[in-house]
Amino acid sequence: MTALHRMPYGRIRTSWTLTVIVLVLALMINRAPAAQSQQQKAGQILNDTGVKGGLIVHINCGDGTLTAALRANDSYLVHGLDTDAENVQKAREHIRSLGLYGKVSADRWSGNRLPYIDNMVNLVVAEKINDLDIEEIMRVLVPEGVAYIKDGDEWVKKNKSRPKEIDEWTHFFHDASNNPVAHDLAVGPPRRYQWLGSPRWSRHHDHMASMSALVSTGG
Repeated sequence: MTALHRMPYGRIRTSWTLTVIVLVLALMINRAPAAQSQQQKAGQILNDTGVKGGLIVHINCGDGTLTAALRANDSYLVHGLDTDAENVQKAREHIRSLGLYGKVSADRWSGNRLPYIDNMVNLVVAEKINDLDIEEIMRVLVPEGVAYIKDGDEWVKKNKSRPKEIDEWTHFFHDASNNPVAHDLAVGPPRRYQWLGSPRWSRHHDHMASMSALVSTGG
């Protein structure tokens, strides 16, 4: 009779339970450094670029671990892009496992044109850009937005300059002179939506009617 046959059933079950627990703990320990590494990388990217909030786009997002880590707090909205459908699925599963989907999301894209209107993205992160032109990346960045692109072993930071035609509107009536006339040559009648937010209707029981005032300065 073998040792296994002589062992009582309860001890066999306990032995299998301990084995499963050890295997699970080993998997968690092996995955922890990788997750921590991505968190550290995301923190370094945000620190190097100086972007404090807004829309982050992660090009060629892979499994989505860095994509999710780039959402350091509620000031950020993160969108991952990848040309590989399997990568997009993996990224979505990872993001959902963290309970972040919606605030962080992933989509498949063509690889040569970014699916955003002009001046929309605050930070573009890319370890590789494939056939994507740098001009296309700069197109979607907001004025003073940042592109952070890996070139070999080094990360290269590119800032989009603020057009001189855009004036500052620092007070309720333009500036300290209290004269509601700006020197902005870029502003004009709206031609498209840039952002959609609440309230969706001009009158709402829980919000003020439409927009009462907006002050915007420094980008």
